[in-house]
Amino acid sequence: MIGLLLLSGMILWGSACKSSFERVRTSGNAETIINKAFELYEAKDYQRAQTLFDLVLTSLRGDNRAEKAYYYYAYTHYYLKQYLLGAYYFKTFSNTFLNSPFREESAFMSAYCNFKLSPTYRLDQGNTKTAIEEFQLFTNLYPKSTRIDECNKLIDIMRRKLEEKALAEGQLYYNLRQYQSAVITFDNLLRDYPESPDAERVRFLVARADFLLSENSIVEKREERYRETTKRCEEFLRKYPNGKYTKDIKDLKKSAEEAAIAIKNRLKAT
Repeated sequence: MIGLLLLSGMILWGSACKSSFERVRTSGNAETIINKAFELYEAKDYQRAQTLFDLVLTSLRGDNRAEKAYYYYAYTHYYLKQYLLGAYYFKTFSNTFLNSPFREESAFMSAYCNFKLSPTYRLDQGNTKTAIEEFQLFTNLYPKSTRIDECNKLIDIMRRKLEEKALAEGQLYYNLRQYQSAVITFDNLLRDYPESPDAERVRFLVARADFLLSENSIVEKREERYRETTKRCEEFLRKYPNGKYTKDIKDLKKSAEEAAIAIKNRLKAT
């Protein structure tokens, strides 16, 4: 019996709270709504705070509370994990309230929301690239910010993700025997990420793909391509004279040199 009474009391209390919120929401009184929105936000009730901010933000233009309201509103999206909208509203805030003490924070949070949207490297990396661009812009605009180190660490994380995606794409081309596409993709990776921890392996795959491309080329192009493979091997050996793939590269170089001579003699004889 006592338990039933307690349960009934909790239901009535919840209904009363909801009714109070609904009365504010439907009041049409902007002053009441904005004050309640601030109260709910500060109580960390971000969903209901956002609902009320939605109702009055456009009416706050010129109001001295507009800056705080827009700032809180952007954060409600972040706290509710609505990162796409969060990025939009933080960026809008930083571009609108140019003299705000919250502008730097909002510029960072716009980039950070895009970072949160950055998916696994196997998926489209549009948000990753946007986040990198925004963090780089942030470091340019606020070079003395206490967040610079954090920005650089996050940029490194996302650049690594782009490296992994490029490596996976090159490996896929290689596995599909599309060797020319593999070489182009791997070359682009090395150009964009010269300090990649995968650089040695990538250079090895480039040389292998180049050799296999030569093997599958028309006769007239084979000698030139074998010689290109030889150059790739020599470049590898200069960079990694005692590397993991050094022996394989030496064997590949020898095979390419012998194949180039053989095809040259064959063409002379015809």
